[in-house]
Amino acid sequence: MEPDGELKHPSLVELSMRRLRHEILSGALAPGARLIEEQLTQRFGISRAPLREALRSLGQQGLVEHLPRRGARVTELTRGDVDELFGLRDVLERYAVETALPLSGVHDMTALAEALEGMASAVRLDDPFSENEAHRRFHVALVALAGHRQLLMAYEPVILKLQLYMAANLRREAEQRAPSEGVERHRRLFEAIASGDPATALDALSRHGARTYIG
Repeated sequence: MEPDGELKHPSLVELSMRRLRHEILSGALAPGARLIEEQLTQRFGISRAPLREALRSLGQQGLVEHLPRRGARVTELTRGDVDELFGLRDVLERYAVETALPLSGVHDMTALAEALEGMASAVRLDDPFSENEAHRRFHVALVALAGHRQLLMAYEPVILKLQLYMAANLRREAEQRAPSEGVERHRRLFEAIASGDPATALDALSRHGARTYIG
């Protein structure tokens, strides 16, 4: 076996990344929590090489940050960072809706519908992690309707950085509202987009309340 071969072993890297990502987005690892390699390799039963590759990938997704001489930790954004990212997300989504509508025959809302059903299914199963994943897919599918490759490339890093805070938002919302209300807000947004009327869709987008409980 060649030296450091594990680094190229996709299953170890992928499994480590998925496990860490799940722990971060489920709240098991809080923002700012240190990610100590020795502890993680022992807990996951792997060597440092695949773990470091997994941490590097999570860093590219915005969920992990590497600090000089201090190792890695779960990303911790300031309130200002979060507000700026949500503001940027809002601008990009509005532009996507304005570009996509009115819908033509080339627009396919299947991905949007599947993400919405994924949210509903996760709520029924009381699975906040899957709900957050479906929530992200819904918003990516919404932007993808514009058929604008550069827009989607600009949007995806923003939504990835915000995913940790969307997870916290969903947990706070669940404490104050019926879990199904988040799904219904997105269903109304889906129906507004399906109507093909830009004004209706933009109004629904502004009302769907993605930032209500971000703190």
